Amino acid sequence: MTTDLAELCAELAGRLREHVLPQLGSHAGRVHGAAGAGGDVTFAIDEGAEAALEAFLAERAPELAFYSEDRGLVSPPGAAHVLVVDPIDGTRPAMAGLESACVSVAAAPLGDGDPTMGDVEVASIVEVKSGRAFHAARGRGVRGEVLLSDNAALDRMFWTYGFRGRPSRLAVEVLGDLIDGSSVGGATFELGSACFASVCVLTGQLDAYVEPGPRIVAEVPSARAAFEQVGNGHVLNNSPYDLAAAVLLLEEAGATVTDACGRGLGDRRLLGSGAEFQMSIVACGNATLHALVVAELDRGLARARARFG
Repeated sequence: MTTDLAELCAELAGRLREHVLPQLGSHAGRVHGAAGAGGDVTFAIDEGAEAALEAFLAERAPELAFYSEDRGLVSPPGAAHVLVVDPIDGTRPAMAGLESACVSVAAAPLGDGDPTMGDVEVASIVEVKSGRAFHAARGRGVRGEVLLSDNAALDRMFWTYGFRGRPSRLAVEVLGDLIDGSSVGGATFELGSACFASVCVLTGQLDAYVEPGPRIVAEVPSARAAFEQVGNGHVLNNSPYDLAAAVLLLEEAGATVTDACGRGLGDRRLLGSGAEFQMSIVACGNATLHALVVAELDRGLARARARFG
């Protein structure tokens, strides 16, 4: 079944990429629709991709459940497996015609209806603009270009983080020393896609992907209100559908990937979008750099608690 699921995930990712590609950079795709299950804006380009997802599965695998950002969980009676799909991870870069937009598909046994990140068996990520593709099955490695970075110096770090839906002053208080420390000898980027960021760690284009949002919400008392203000009443951080495929790919490639406290992500719930399901991530090409980044986040969180209370 794993092989069949792997083939299906790869085919679905490719089909969704074909649907989205002609729309890259189109201003028509920027029209707002209803909010998705997690509270983020659903744009017209998202809605079209979600419809393409539903049509593909109705034709090719109607027996499978699926979870997506805008539909939530759709589960036919007796479904044994669930696909976790983000038809466009990086909607805003896609609407701007940039390369940092991906299709993400992961599959896991549905079991009792509450699978975890550790249950993900197969994963596919395809870059929309380039078509570059990465596929993994648990315990079988990664198909695609993999070259993890061996850089272990913070001041030479090429890395990325995210600001979408995050209060910028609070986020920079936590990340500021990392940003300043690498601004000359390394580089920092805001790419707008968790999947694209993860892929760039896989290929060695980046040394690290650092996203501490949920840890900030958990540890800084004033943070939740600040996140809700920016997020139009919602806390917006990475949900499982953003990371399900990316984390398996990173793990199978040998990267070091945890939450922002240094804990594994395997026990985190896979199906959900609200703040209680969201997860931070620190993904690095090697364990030495990862330990240094997590230590810097510890110090940054201490500064944020002292400043923002």
